[in-house]
Amino acid sequence: MSIKLAIVGRPNVGKSTLFNRLAGKRIAIVDDTPGVTRDRREAKGRLGDLDLDLIDTAGFEDTTDASLEARMRAQTEAAIAAAEVVLLVVDARAGITPVDESFAKLLRRADKPVILAANKTEGRAGDVGLNEAYALGLGEPIPLSAEHGEGMGELYAAIVAAAPTQDDEAAARGERPINIAIVGRPNAGKSTLVNALIGQDRLLVGPEAGITRDAIAVDWEWRGKRYRLVDTAGMRRKAKVQAKLEKLSVSETLHAIRFADVCVLVMDAGEAFEKQDLTIADLVVREGRALVFCLAKWDQVEDTRAHFEEMKLVARESLPQARGAPLVTVAALSGVGLDRLMKSVEEAHGDWTARVKTKDLNDWLYSSIARHPPPAVRGKRIKPRYLTQIKARPPTFVLIASRADEMPESYKRYLVNGLRDAFDLHAAPVRLIVKAGKNPFADGD
Repeated sequence: MSIKLAIVGRPNVGKSTLFNRLAGKRIAIVDDTPGVTRDRREAKGRLGDLDLDLIDTAGFEDTTDASLEARMRAQTEAAIAAAEVVLLVVDARAGITPVDESFAKLLRRADKPVILAANKTEGRAGDVGLNEAYALGLGEPIPLSAEHGEGMGELYAAIVAAAPTQDDEAAARGERPINIAIVGRPNAGKSTLVNALIGQDRLLVGPEAGITRDAIAVDWEWRGKRYRLVDTAGMRRKAKVQAKLEKLSVSETLHAIRFADVCVLVMDAGEAFEKQDLTIADLVVREGRALVFCLAKWDQVEDTRAHFEEMKLVARESLPQARGAPLVTVAALSGVGLDRLMKSVEEAHGDWTARVKTKDLNDWLYSSIARHPPPAVRGKRIKPRYLTQIKARPPTFVLIASRADEMPESYKRYLVNGLRDAFDLHAAPVRLIVKAGKNPFADGD
């Protein structure tokens, strides 16, 4: 089922560039001159496994007279009314303008799910505008570069979350499987694991490293739930990736990670948590995917108990950013540990999609502050005031606090670890954004 997505925003923020990227071809005219697009333009598009009915709109002008600009605004309002999800695009390099604020007011009145995207964030030139975008009151802005294709994984997750009714109905009917990317270094046992899970020799395996070149998707059902297993090419250190074909294979793997729900990092149990494993794990966490560590070829380990404890310690010390990610042992050829692996995948997916009630969050916040208040900075204490979850996939929270920009990183880690423990969110990345207390709804809109 397609999701009707309207791309809206003021002139020259990159709406048509994003429209063309999602459509997969150049349909809308793109130019630096503001106001090139005047009518609504529609096309079919695709992002990951999502089918989209795209609507490109004219740049929004805050006018209601009989001018051409006012008629263009009416076309944009009609597109909003027709859409199931609205994507508001702002220019991160230019920052937030009064027209952006007017548009945000309009969208807050509309009874539509709204996604906020900050375009042109490549490099660091858009950091200020990205932070300013929080003040629009439309949730967490997604950093994008429509021209370079950056941020598409985050956009995918936001669209899925913004159309929850469709997604829940699709899941109930078994139409949308849970996407699992099987990742790791070459010859770690990824294809052997996929074959063992599905119970057939679907993928070519062997002792030679680098047999898998494409990202191969296999649909599969386990205990009444549908999954899509994506076997990927092994990822070596960037300095060793020379051949053009291998570069394309790694690009396919990165694409699979960005559009996965859960990533299973497969490691040879005898060589686990080497530098490249840590790099891949860090990439998965930065992309906001749930992570499960899988120690393969476990039947080749001699002292299993001691080695498992050692691996847990290495994971905890080497990857604090992946604290709580499940660690599972498997011997794929003999079928040992496969059920444990899938149970961990289920738990990780549950944490990744979790939502916590605002009341429960703030009850926890006040008790946490009472136990361990924020430190004073230059003699003045930081006062956390309010905590809310702005999205799942992964769980993302916003804390409103006085002097937010001065809150130490150590105290943020204390709060994140407390959130994990209090609400059992151990198997997915947890993001905490600390913002000053400006209220975008103070004008009554």
